[in-house]
Amino acid sequence: MTENGSFRAACVQMRSGLDRQRNTSDAIALIKEAAEAGASFIATPEMTNVIDRKGSRLLSDLPSENDLTEIKAFSEAAQSNHVWLLAGSFAVKTEPSRAANRSFLFGPDGNIAARYDKLNMFDVDLPNGESWKESAIYAPGQKAVVAKTSIASFGLSICYDVRFPQQYRAMAQAGADVLCVPAAFTRQTGEAHWKTLLRARAIENGAFVIAPAQGGVHEDGRETYGHSLIIGPWGEILAEAPDDAPGLVFADINPAAAAEARRRIPNLALEHSREVSIVSL
Repeated sequence: MTENGSFRAACVQMRSGLDRQRNTSDAIALIKEAAEAGASFIATPEMTNVIDRKGSRLLSDLPSENDLTEIKAFSEAAQSNHVWLLAGSFAVKTEPSRAANRSFLFGPDGNIAARYDKLNMFDVDLPNGESWKESAIYAPGQKAVVAKTSIASFGLSICYDVRFPQQYRAMAQAGADVLCVPAAFTRQTGEAHWKTLLRARAIENGAFVIAPAQGGVHEDGRETYGHSLIIGPWGEILAEAPDDAPGLVFADINPAAAAEARRRIPNLALEHSREVSIVSL
């Protein structure tokens, strides 16, 4: 962190496959590169450790959190690089036939500072025939999470959550000045909505948005959009990955800019919030 309270953030863009060990190794290499380039907060995408749309195959070799070797690897990476490290999400077995889509925020001491389980399940049928039923494998979380750290207050979310603005408003009102949206957006929805949704969440809440993404064609056959983004609290794009390729994007974050945006447009203030009654005619 600099004297004016700003810090450098990095998004790790990935193309995770079926091999958890290889995915973790790829992530750790990019995390080290980001730290060497001056990042003190580094975020990886949704499903960093494995992308597999076949539930039976995924669950057959997936351990519970206590036995998930990725956690130890990320803890060591956070500590050795002296960074705040957000594992955008790991698949974690919670029951014999169920998993959680879980974020882990590691502090520079290597300890887990916060966990968040994805609240909103991606159960959709898209116009091109693409169909997803995330709730068939993953159990939804129960609570939104704001992690207050020495560098900023981070609101944690994952991918499809971005379509539920009330979650982000609640986190912003609870003090989050940086909203994290690690994702594995489909190509179709990403091309249509990715940038617009993320900019909207930033503008509505006067918050920075850090959105590391999966990108490209994965081993399980799915295709994700890439284009990791870091957005300022006035809706300005501070950094964007140009395509789907694995790599890094960086931007400087000063939480004071979020406070200034909220002073300009005080829509988060309770006196500006009104209950809406609907009349159907």
